[in-house]
Amino acid sequence: MPKILACWIGFTDLRAAQQNGTGKDGLGPIAQAVSHRQFDEVHLLNDIDDEKTNLFTSWLKTRTSSEIFTHKTNLSGPTRFAEIYEAAVSVINDILASHSGDIRLTFHLSPGTPQMAAVWVILGKTRFPAELIESSVQEGVQTTSVPFDIAVEFLPDLLKGSDGRFEKLAAGLPSEAPAFSAIIHRCQQMKQVIVKARHIALRSVPVLIEGESGTGKEMLARAIHEASPRRQHPFIAVNCGAIPAELTEALLFGHEKGAYTGADKSAAGFFEAATKGTLFLDEIGELIFPTQVKLLRAIQEKEIVRVGATSPIPIDVRLVAATNRNLIEEVNARRFRSDLFYRIAVAVLRLPPLRDRTGDLNPLIDHLLDRINTENAGEAGHEHKQISVSAKNFMLHHPWPGNVRELQNTLLRAAVWSSGPSIELEDIRDAIIPTGSSTDQLLGRPLGDGFDLNEIVEKIERHYFQRAMDQAGGNKTKAAQLLGLKNYQTLTNRMKKWGMA
Repeated sequence: MPKILACWIGFTDLRAAQQNGTGKDGLGPIAQAVSHRQFDEVHLLNDIDDEKTNLFTSWLKTRTSSEIFTHKTNLSGPTRFAEIYEAAVSVINDILASHSGDIRLTFHLSPGTPQMAAVWVILGKTRFPAELIESSVQEGVQTTSVPFDIAVEFLPDLLKGSDGRFEKLAAGLPSEAPAFSAIIHRCQQMKQVIVKARHIALRSVPVLIEGESGTGKEMLARAIHEASPRRQHPFIAVNCGAIPAELTEALLFGHEKGAYTGADKSAAGFFEAATKGTLFLDEIGELIFPTQVKLLRAIQEKEIVRVGATSPIPIDVRLVAATNRNLIEEVNARRFRSDLFYRIAVAVLRLPPLRDRTGDLNPLIDHLLDRINTENAGEAGHEHKQISVSAKNFMLHHPWPGNVRELQNTLLRAAVWSSGPSIELEDIRDAIIPTGSSTDQLLGRPLGDGFDLNEIVEKIERHYFQRAMDQAGGNKTKAAQLLGLKNYQTLTNRMKKWGMA
């Protein structure tokens, strides 16, 4: 596996070359690294004139047998985060495109400005997993340990400026909300959902959580409960779609002895069990009309009547409901009562599907794999698993129609089935269960209201281009043939259009 070093040329390196490594800077960071470690290739990014670059590389070649490549960039300043980021990503993408198999990347943090080092840290811990090294005259060459992870897919937007409106929205929140820390997220959409959820958690008004299956609706509901004044009282979760229609009212509101065949004793329902706490009704759209009527009355009057009883029982319950349906469409189709909808939809939170959560996949994969390793550590035959770069890249381009639940189950299957300590690309491919839902999500979207045809075309092309490049082992000619394109140049041009080097 080729070992490749990437770094910026710094002024300390230029001085070291001028002094032939005999000055106070010694050999300089780059020459010191290549003298103490063996690399197959050394890629040098620079924003200096060609004469100085050529003098430095000529001197460096006397210190190493590694093949040296230079990459001229144009920065408006050595501290411009966005420009540094774009230049580094472009060079690393070119390096990856020139190698058909796996490579071992190393980023050198010492040469260049602190901003250049910061970008290497972010890239090395997220988008392009790499070893991070630093060097000095006193300490020599050392691997750097960085104890944090930052999702990089949304970095350009982050570097161009903070979202002032979002900061205003966040102002006034409680200083701590540990209940939400388990919800792994980096994207702006999820941040806004969490901000709204933290605001509404302090109140007792009903909440409606909308989102596709597997997006984490129950996890968000639990977080709202744990961040609320009711956290010392029960959180009762009920899947309305899993209850037989004939038992729904008895289970929700309770029943008296003899109320129906088999009711040999009185029993409290879910509402009473959740007294002073939170009742979470998942898939509320599955409730039949008669039950919807009684639920509406319970919310309005703050009391329930057990099946077989005549006397009402006061209730003090915070209601959180969830659905993967569009309840407005259900109301229009007369499958859900409009008056009940407006009662439960006081605060509405919409969880985005995983495919729209730009920047969240990378930290989610790492978090879920860590959890799998932790939970299975004591199991016989379990081996601590890591994920290869090619496997993670494949996962980052998969649409995940089953959302976070599908992502977690796929990782678990791959961890169980993989034969070695590393989960490889084929392990992930074998672990994914094919479905037709991703096509429906692309072809069945409503027109208008933010519809973007270019975005859909980009997603389709990115998906198939990545699959073809993976299957072809990085060979563009073969990938073009797999896609039915006339030549590899067409493939290259289209990939450049979508920012895929």
